[in-house]
Amino acid sequence: MTTLSERISQSAFDGSRLRVVLLLDLHEGAQQDFLEAYEHLRNQVASVPGHITDQLCQSIENPSQWLITSEWESAPPFLAWVNSEEHVKMVQPLHGCVRDTRSLRFSVLRETSNIASLVPEPPKGRLQANPRVGDGVVRHALTFTVKPGSESMVAEILAGYTSPEARVDDTTRLRRTSLFMHGNRVVRAVEVQGDLVAALRHISQQPEVRAVEEAINPYLEQDRDLSDPNSARVFFTRAALPAVHHVASGGQQPDGIRRHALYYPAKEGCGMALARMLARQDELAADDPSCPVAGSTIFQRDDVVVRMVDLRIPVDSDPMLSLGVRGPRKTAVLRRLIDTDVAGGLSNDREIARFLERSDMALITDRRAPGA
Repeated sequence: MTTLSERISQSAFDGSRLRVVLLLDLHEGAQQDFLEAYEHLRNQVASVPGHITDQLCQSIENPSQWLITSEWESAPPFLAWVNSEEHVKMVQPLHGCVRDTRSLRFSVLRETSNIASLVPEPPKGRLQANPRVGDGVVRHALTFTVKPGSESMVAEILAGYTSPEARVDDTTRLRRTSLFMHGNRVVRAVEVQGDLVAALRHISQQPEVRAVEEAINPYLEQDRDLSDPNSARVFFTRAALPAVHHVASGGQQPDGIRRHALYYPAKEGCGMALARMLARQDELAADDPSCPVAGSTIFQRDDVVVRMVDLRIPVDSDPMLSLGVRGPRKTAVLRRLIDTDVAGGLSNDREIARFLERSDMALITDRRAPGA
């Protein structure tokens, strides 16, 4: 069995309470507008399922620095809300007040309370049972669609750019960028050692990346103007495809591992449940030292579910293992959660192999930084 200390793991599905910390730097003179926008926002957030409480704080050293903390019963309801179109519209009034923001999310592992001040009702949600072992790498993805018929042109543009400088600063560097396409959908996954926000800003400022972004603009289904900060912010907010689960065997990975990204067409409203089921299967696989899955990352937003998997074997040599399901019972669960009108049936080995073939996204580029 693989012990806790031998594998890398992160997950939004452990059921523990979530603490969200939002750091804000306001424009001078914007405090009153910000407070009015926050009052409206907090009344809406209070009605979101899974929300427990939030606090607004102002720095005692720099009045332009503010902090919003919120607590949630668990990560899934927060992720469902923060990735929703409702949230995009809800936070728009804040953008004109804020110079810079940074969002941090933490599972609650331990807590200390003054017993005399405890309320009779116990807190909702539970504490994280055990600490997870990380590797200092943050994983994130962006996804967007291009106009039908432009796929080959977009793939050529995305494959041909010069890699940006990997070093961001003394503590942050780009490790890997993997870019895939499935039909007219693009998925760009990045691995960053250090500060993800600093790395994404670094990438956006590189001339070779800006040239690529401008080159694909005419082919995007969602219009954007990268010279307009609000337009760019809305686009990348909608394009965010968070990593909700990652597991990998610890230590140096051997040569010969191939990376694939599998696209799962979830039924409407089933994206989170599908991602959770795949996460459980990957956790079980990580406990099996003979399993040829070296690591997997599940990205999910609404009903877009992508599982990026590193395999020691060809992807089609064991279709069920590559898809992240073991046995007929889990295959039946997968069948209930995916849109079979799009994916086809999963009633026999042949249909499973066809589904894997359709799900396996086309690899456009997979670039590692030196030493990564």
